[in-house]
Amino acid sequence: MKERSLQPESIKRVVVRGANWVGDAVMTVPALRELRRVLPGAHITLATRAWAEGIFDGAEFLDDLLLVDRSARGVRALIRQAREWRARRFDLALLLPNAFEPALVAAAARVPFRVGYATDGRRAMLTHPLTIPDWRGRRHEVFYYLNLVAELERLLTGASDVEAREPRIELIVSETRRREARELLRGSGARPDRPLVALCPGSTNSRAKRWPAASYAALADLLIDEMGADVLLVGAGEEREVSDEVAARMRRRPIVLTGQTELAQMVAVLCVADLLVTNDTGPAHIVAALGRPVVVIFGPTNPHTTRPFSTLAEVVREPPVCAPCMLRDCPIDHRCMTAISPAEVFARALKAMATNRAVEVAR
Repeated sequence: MKERSLQPESIKRVVVRGANWVGDAVMTVPALRELRRVLPGAHITLATRAWAEGIFDGAEFLDDLLLVDRSARGVRALIRQAREWRARRFDLALLLPNAFEPALVAAAARVPFRVGYATDGRRAMLTHPLTIPDWRGRRHEVFYYLNLVAELERLLTGASDVEAREPRIELIVSETRRREARELLRGSGARPDRPLVALCPGSTNSRAKRWPAASYAALADLLIDEMGADVLLVGAGEEREVSDEVAARMRRRPIVLTGQTELAQMVAVLCVADLLVTNDTGPAHIVAALGRPVVVIFGPTNPHTTRPFSTLAEVVREPPVCAPCMLRDCPIDHRCMTAISPAEVFARALKAMATNRAVEVAR
């Protein structure tokens, strides 16, 4: 397909198909912020899943959200999405995921310009298919999304300085939401005179990414006994079972909010917590974007490409020769996770909190 020329003045309405997982959605923030710089006068709509409201509420780089109903499947759901996009008369579709479906929706909606990576057999549906950069897998995923905007800027202007800019991943939580989070925590038993450490012991898409519940319980007891902290267990509803197992193994009683908050509430709660300790999950990226300290326990996944994009993030890893395997279930003995001790994670937690205090003093 011959590429049609893109002119900045012709792009009035833009739809961005957002990422499908919480952590990936946070890692797209720098790209979305750069897109606003590249097209300052355009109306930018993020088409994304309903939970993303909790992340992008009040984001200054977006004009509105178009929520994708993931409960609807099949041809009818695709037709409905395409009709919604067509009714909004978008001039440009920027497709952040690599999947086939977003490109099909954009093509069916007859969006004049459709930009994305030429993956998953979708090249013919893109007006401007882009080649996956040869450095993918060697650089952080933040740059994979930023590269899409850099290529778009080159199409529009002939040049780009996206790569010369420091990626800005920060998210803002209003004081009203913070106040509501503090009220929720007080009502759940948190004490304002104690450090508050959140633990996220689950993961929604991989059992192999989970540090053992017994290890989380031992860490929680260390945090309470040695630091005098209140321990808060957080996560999605499908992670409640593992949170309950951690609580049952603890000597002390934690505060359990797993499955009891919408994502927007959890974001605000994490914003007022003193620290998060978590597996390689979405909340790790949320806390990094909030500018709060986080300790992330890595096992089967690759921290080089998916670590939280923050200087306040501590990565704990004891990789065997088989890591990173990227498997969702360990076929052997889960040695990448069982080799990590509660004492080591506790030491990293103290380091992360000390680093955060030093940053706050410097401000």
